[in-house]
Amino acid sequence: MVAVDLGGELQAVQFGDERLSKRAIQIAERLQQSPNASIPAAMGTKNELDACYEFFDNPKVTQQKILQPHIEATYRRIEQTDSVVCAQDTSEIDLTRPKQQVQGAGPMDCESRRGAFFHPVVAFNLDGVALGLLGQKTYVRETLSTLTPSQKTDQRRRTPIEEKESIRWLEGLTMTHQAALACPETICVCVGDSEADIYELFVAKSQIATSNLHILVRAGQNRNTTDREDWKDQVRRSPVVGEQVVNLRARTAKVGIGKSARSRSREARTAQLEIRTAVVDVARPIHASKDLLASGRVNVVLCEEVNVPEGEDPICWMLVTTLPIDTEQDVQRVIRCYCIRWQIEVFFKTLKSGCRIEHRRFEEIDRIKNALAMYAIVAWRLMYICHMGRSCPDVGCEIIFEPSEWKSVYAILGAGNP
Repeated sequence: MVAVDLGGELQAVQFGDERLSKRAIQIAERLQQSPNASIPAAMGTKNELDACYEFFDNPKVTQQKILQPHIEATYRRIEQTDSVVCAQDTSEIDLTRPKQQVQGAGPMDCESRRGAFFHPVVAFNLDGVALGLLGQKTYVRETLSTLTPSQKTDQRRRTPIEEKESIRWLEGLTMTHQAALACPETICVCVGDSEADIYELFVAKSQIATSNLHILVRAGQNRNTTDREDWKDQVRRSPVVGEQVVNLRARTAKVGIGKSARSRSREARTAQLEIRTAVVDVARPIHASKDLLASGRVNVVLCEEVNVPEGEDPICWMLVTTLPIDTEQDVQRVIRCYCIRWQIEVFFKTLKSGCRIEHRRFEEIDRIKNALAMYAIVAWRLMYICHMGRSCPDVGCEIIFEPSEWKSVYAILGAGNP
């Protein structure tokens, strides 16, 4: 573990204006001390508050410029480990306001809910420690589609990937690729959930020669092999290579009864899984661009529940990867890497509950985007601190906190109290 202070983390930030660079460090130091407080409370004085708002509104300030020194620091942390999970996912940033809406915010699932979509790539070591962000994309929808489901399907098939929201998954792969190039001795695994099951992602990875870059995606599509067989059926014909027991937490459906197993309620239980593996040649989808490769070879680890309790949906994880699956150790690493992906959900919760990003009162979406970049780094630091508190309880607080931080807490709690 290394010390992490946001002032030092952003020391190399560049906006083409030294005053802005100094201001970025000052803002980061204030926000890390009071991540849950409002910006006026965190800044302390009116002059600092005015300077903070002017900073986020400055045209020279962008998400990428704020993040860049942190990304480079993340590379240095990645270099210290053998393998990292580079988890990417998308979360809603709900900016709906009761009166005046944020300028530039777009519709979410309906016109009355306004906001943006946040898609970061966060690096974790194989112990689940957050090492930092590799990049992020924040985008808004211009309008909601009024097409019927069949029309949407037809439009989606005719639209190139570059014009779809799903291009974010390929951009996440690019961010992971940059990390792999910067850290050639570390295996970088780009991990996504079932939304990342995109044929173009498989093709993109096959065209990258970087040997320490891999992908790992949970299957979410019915796909054919080059033998015109369902890829899951092919894996199911393979012998069982292992068994595993997992503890499932109870889950309550948010609204009614969902169509998919992942959206339905379930009781807590212990599930027994059978594990199978196979090498699969996936055929290019019928409606995909003919410019794409006709097929792509991937490794698959299929984990399916046996002896499923009556009334419960069986667990079925089909993990598609370019990582090797030759040995039991290889297979366990694939499963472990996918399990670590869930840490990005903790990151989102930290950003929304711990940093209250959706409650920041900016009038324009560009200011929100800049603030989101800064708070994303703060959220990462909170996760890092929490993990250190659990795994290294005897380490001195000076490795994380500045004297002004730990001394104030010490004074508030009361020195010498039993």
